[in-house]
Amino acid sequence: MMEIVKIIKILKNIYPLRIFEDRDPYRVLIRTILSQRTRDENTDEAARRLFKEYPTIKDIANAPRKKIEKLIKPAGFYRVKAERIKKVSQIILKEYNGKVPKKLEDLLELPGVGRKTANCVLVYGYGEAAIPVDTHVHRISNRLGLVNTKTPRETEEKLREIVPRDYWIELNDLFVQFGQDICRPISPKHEICPIQEYCRYYKLLL
Repeated sequence: MMEIVKIIKILKNIYPLRIFEDRDPYRVLIRTILSQRTRDENTDEAARRLFKEYPTIKDIANAPRKKIEKLIKPAGFYRVKAERIKKVSQIILKEYNGKVPKKLEDLLELPGVGRKTANCVLVYGYGEAAIPVDTHVHRISNRLGLVNTKTPRETEEKLREIVPRDYWIELNDLFVQFGQDICRPISPKHEICPIQEYCRYYKLLL
């Protein structure tokens, strides 16, 4: 447990914690749906275009699906995502009075919302303690030797056991930035890694 705390503190001194969509839970939700299977810069562009044209949940719920598709095209898989975004918006308006649910179980009931997306809403939208596990968090946690897991769900469960709750909120953002910058999927930058002494993967290469 102390090792993961040291790792988080080192990364926190390198990477500033980011704020997404002004911590608006609805916009965080839509942004995370847009981010599925696409690069961050494409997500940024798609979200910017969508919210500029349709700034509120009512606007998006009532927008023509074809228009949403056109706006979010940079994010890829835009037809599927447009349908999900419109449907999710309509459900939240009808069943939750326009307010994104704050419970994990309720979020998971929304179409196209898995555990990573739901946990992102809790962390980045509501500031609630949760651990969103994307490809970066899953890969880095296994490389470091913090976990030995096959799926993101298993990784989340194990991290919840070993990471003190006070550090849950910042873990995802720090690992994502570290994964994009240094601990990349291919050709990780071992020579400049600030936490190589804690990394099982690096030690196996020696």
